[in-house]
Amino acid sequence: MSWIEDIISPKTRKWEEFYRNRWQYDRVVRSTHGVNCTGGCSWTIHVKDGIVVWELQQVDYPQFNKEVPPYEPRGCQRGISYSWYLYSPIRVKYPIIRGALIDLYRAAKDENPGDPVAAWASIQEDPAKRHRYQRARGKGGFRRVKWDELEELITAANIYVIKKYGSDRITGFAPIPAKSMLSYASGARYLQLCGGINLSFYDWYCDLPNAFPEIWGEQTDVCESADWYQSKFIVSMGANLGMTRTPDIHFFSEARHNGTKTVVMSPDFSMVAKHADQWIPAHAGSDGAFWMSVTHVILQEYHVNKKTPYFIDYVKRYTDCPFLVELHEEDGKFLPGRMVRANRVAKYKDVSNGDWKFLNYDADSGDLVMPKGSMGHRWDDKKGNWNMKYEDGEFNTPYDPELTLLEKSEKVLQVEFTEFGLDKKALRGVPVKYIDTVDGGKIPVATIYDLTMSQYGVGRGLEGEFPTSYDDKDQAYTPAWQEIFTGIGKKEVIQLAREWASTAETTEGKCMVIVGAAINHWFHNNLMYRSAIMAQMLTGCNGKNGGGMNHYVGQEKLAPMDSWATIMSSKDWGTVPRLQQGPIWHYINSSQWRYDGNQKYYNSAPENELANMHSADWAVKAVRNGWMPYYPQYNKNNFEIVKDAEAAGHTTDEAMRAHIVDQLKSGDLKHSIVEPDEEVNFPRNWFIWKGNAIGTSAKGHEYFLDHYLGTHNNKIADEVAGDIVKDITYKEDGARGKMDLVIDINFRMDTSALYSDIVLPTASWYEKADINSTDMHSFIHPLSEAIPPVWESKTDWQIFQALAKKMSEMAKRYLPKPMKDVVNVPLSHDSADEITQPRLLDWSKGECEPIPGKTMHKIAFVERDYTKVYEKFIALGDNIKKTGLGAHGNSYQCADVYEEMVDQKQGGVVQQLDGETYPSLKSDVEAINAILKLSTLTNGKLTERCYKNMSEKIGVPEIGELGTEYRQIDMEYRDLQSQPKRYNSSPLWSGLMHDGRTYAAYTYNVDMLVPWRTLTGRQHFYLDHDAYIAFGEHLSTYKPSPTPEAYGDLRQTINDGKARMLNCLTPHGKWHIHSTYGDTLRMLTLSRGAEPCWLSEQDAEELGIKDNDHVEVYNDHGTYVTRACVSARIPKGVCLVYHAVERTYNIAKSQERRGPKGQPMRGGMNNSFTRVHLKPNLMCGGYGQFTYHFNYWGPVGVNRDTHVLVRRMDKVEY
Repeated sequence: MSWIEDIISPKTRKWEEFYRNRWQYDRVVRSTHGVNCTGGCSWTIHVKDGIVVWELQQVDYPQFNKEVPPYEPRGCQRGISYSWYLYSPIRVKYPIIRGALIDLYRAAKDENPGDPVAAWASIQEDPAKRHRYQRARGKGGFRRVKWDELEELITAANIYVIKKYGSDRITGFAPIPAKSMLSYASGARYLQLCGGINLSFYDWYCDLPNAFPEIWGEQTDVCESADWYQSKFIVSMGANLGMTRTPDIHFFSEARHNGTKTVVMSPDFSMVAKHADQWIPAHAGSDGAFWMSVTHVILQEYHVNKKTPYFIDYVKRYTDCPFLVELHEEDGKFLPGRMVRANRVAKYKDVSNGDWKFLNYDADSGDLVMPKGSMGHRWDDKKGNWNMKYEDGEFNTPYDPELTLLEKSEKVLQVEFTEFGLDKKALRGVPVKYIDTVDGGKIPVATIYDLTMSQYGVGRGLEGEFPTSYDDKDQAYTPAWQEIFTGIGKKEVIQLAREWASTAETTEGKCMVIVGAAINHWFHNNLMYRSAIMAQMLTGCNGKNGGGMNHYVGQEKLAPMDSWATIMSSKDWGTVPRLQQGPIWHYINSSQWRYDGNQKYYNSAPENELANMHSADWAVKAVRNGWMPYYPQYNKNNFEIVKDAEAAGHTTDEAMRAHIVDQLKSGDLKHSIVEPDEEVNFPRNWFIWKGNAIGTSAKGHEYFLDHYLGTHNNKIADEVAGDIVKDITYKEDGARGKMDLVIDINFRMDTSALYSDIVLPTASWYEKADINSTDMHSFIHPLSEAIPPVWESKTDWQIFQALAKKMSEMAKRYLPKPMKDVVNVPLSHDSADEITQPRLLDWSKGECEPIPGKTMHKIAFVERDYTKVYEKFIALGDNIKKTGLGAHGNSYQCADVYEEMVDQKQGGVVQQLDGETYPSLKSDVEAINAILKLSTLTNGKLTERCYKNMSEKIGVPEIGELGTEYRQIDMEYRDLQSQPKRYNSSPLWSGLMHDGRTYAAYTYNVDMLVPWRTLTGRQHFYLDHDAYIAFGEHLSTYKPSPTPEAYGDLRQTINDGKARMLNCLTPHGKWHIHSTYGDTLRMLTLSRGAEPCWLSEQDAEELGIKDNDHVEVYNDHGTYVTRACVSARIPKGVCLVYHAVERTYNIAKSQERRGPKGQPMRGGMNNSFTRVHLKPNLMCGGYGQFTYHFNYWGPVGVNRDTHVLVRRMDKVEY
């Protein structure tokens, strides 16, 4: 029995001490991960002897709704490996700078003793010196230096730019503020106080679904993942939930177990397909064709044959279907035009905002009525008419909207419809009535519902070129027609349409589409989304729990937007922020426009002047007319522009504004976008934090290396825009190396750090206080300081605070007096700017007069005192006490709460400035508590106040009671640390969460008759912007993907017969989140040590490639070298490189790209073979929901239409 003695003997069990020691800890802290994964998971961070030893999932989420499964445990294999980063070899431990630059700077300081700004100027104004350190970018050579030396250098560089060029040449990029709100706000607040710019990210990442602004006037609003369980039919389209929504996939599986039909649309057999009942492998990029045909079936069977009451009632009240559109004759045929304005008929000719109110027919009387709820009502002085009640907006009389004129028409006109897939036109009958207009005319009008029927080829017995049956493959949009594009049999389309519609009828809308960025990366992404949303709207699935178009990409939902946005942009000090639309900025500044052919050859569109313009000329038009922002603003220092105006005797803002307009008209002053290759118009200093702007985020990575950084790159593309563009100036020798200084603030050495001039060590997610929210659930999570920042790292709030302090100190010498800045601001969403431009007119072409804030961008003036940047950074300004807060068109006063903050002195601290007392923001916890205290999401007193305000504006008294149950809620940071807290329902967001209801978008609109933020106040089938009509996208349609020949990826790259052209897709990966986690030891072990190129078995066999062989993926833009992963789940003609790759590890040298001496160049990454293409009609603005807001509207950085050559490598060199 000695073996028993061995087991129980203390001596022989000493081996257990290792395990006991391994799992011992001193304390546990709640935190989360500030990575763009959407998970928003709560974790316990275990600390022993001041070291983080492991993390574990928290299991204390409150169960607020017993009808859905629990949220926990939330987490994934990536999150549980995060602590590796804290002590890893790639942790940025100290401030470092490129040796070539610090040598130049120190030498310059010796030559300019005591004058760091002059020292910096001497480097910038010597081309040889500038070229020397720029060429060193990406080649290592970093040196450790002290914080104070780099703070001085950075500030000297900023002051130099401010004095010589203007502050709008100082740029910052950080993505996804929701993942760590204070971190984002730190850099943004500093930049805005200095007059710099913040680049958008949501559109640049291709995360912004343009169809949401188009249809709903909403950036993105979606249900939380728990609401999936309430759905009875789910289609996952381009969303690989198991990989990208790991903490939430259980709701999908549980819903299926509960009887929900689950369908996956994906060209490859993706991970989520195994969770589904049905897999539909539509050809890559053809999803739009599939959904167009689904909608064809729904219209025919459920709107015409069956006339489903729920569907008919839904589209009458909640969509624009009953609204009237004028038909105009052109070359003997009729075409749909603009919606009929109320002021065109005698009955409403004198109504206020008559250009922005619209008409229906009353089904009972046959009279014209003007429905409430339009954008004209939203911006009326009179309150109470912005709702979706069936009441006339002028006379308050009840009406019943006429949906179709089929039985009441005065005539049936033959209207031309274009089908872009087969490039065919068809004349189809549309029933019309005639309206007498105040100008003596008589115009034919049709309802949007009737136009939609004919657009989709649903004949209803009318004359015209309608499909003869579902089997008619030559007419859009039949089930047989879509087979040509998708490869999916017509029976599957018919089956899905019937199952979807019957489920929606039975459950009143509990059918949803879950969609991911995969769809949004296609050039025609907006049309693909619209095609699916059409099926949802026609079956009443939006604004319903268990329904909706649920687009999940990055961690986008920053819940307390109202208070956070003000602190982030320093509007508490009256700042007018410079918030730049990212894709336009990069397209122009990184010179990618120079390599772009005319979009008319790869963008299916009608033949007309607007549709034939180059995208760069469209960008110029958009900036001049106030549709899109662009910084730098002018080819002259903004401070000098103001000084010159004052010297000319213009002392008031209005006089200076008129002076600037006159200068623009005469050509003496030009917008910078017109001449982007002139030195005066370069962006100069670039701050990157919280992101990977030169790597993961760099669509057109090799163009960044060349034109921004002036360093080595692998592109061989040719410049072709010179003979095409008209409004932008094409300079024969394009600029290279535009950036003076690139500063990366990072906790790991990623690709951006590799190419930056300075890298500053920031705290990790377990080393700071911050807050985090997501669209996947309705909680706010804290990030907590489990340990102090290690080595010499600091939190982002501390880093930018120190830079602000250095600016204030040095400004006393270099910028001692207040300076007046001029700020161009685009026409803005959720403001009366939405009703400024009823027609698309360009003042620069003489089509109208330039009037700031009307026919062009707004021109504002801001006084900047650089000696007080630090004092303002650490104090909450009192502008919010005067103007209140709000977002998304909501507003509320908060002076009483502000005074409470002053009186309560958070932590006993306030800030003094010019004899006044302000709440302190000096510590991160103080700043977090300010966000929580001032938001309707976390302060119930403000929630109730805001709902009451909106009740008056909307005219629905019940809305005023929605805030009552939250009255006692007053969250602080320490409350979040104790347990996950569900935030309040708020009019800021479109979902209702009362009594534990799961969040679902637009339930507020549907339940409370709150209009959407669109022209009609309804969900839009029809988009009547002049640009949309010009591009043929006013009605939902299908456009095929651009051809490789027209798209321009392979103009210079030669195939010697050993390679194959493939469409390269870049979905999100399993073993990383973007590039984060991809370089940890655990994740590299699981993913072959790199991100392979996935190939089909057929393509691999024909190329002689075996699994794990090295391959090169390349085109004109650059090259990526990796291993092959040959798989049966990949379709022929497609390859996958999962997003995203770092250039910092396991990248072999290229066989295709050679340096100047013939030496092989090192391969790049997944963005190396991309170049940005902008879709022009997504730049239009100044009109209804088509108005700019940061991360809300504008073209996106598409890359999924990219084609590459793939070949097996004969020789592998590292």
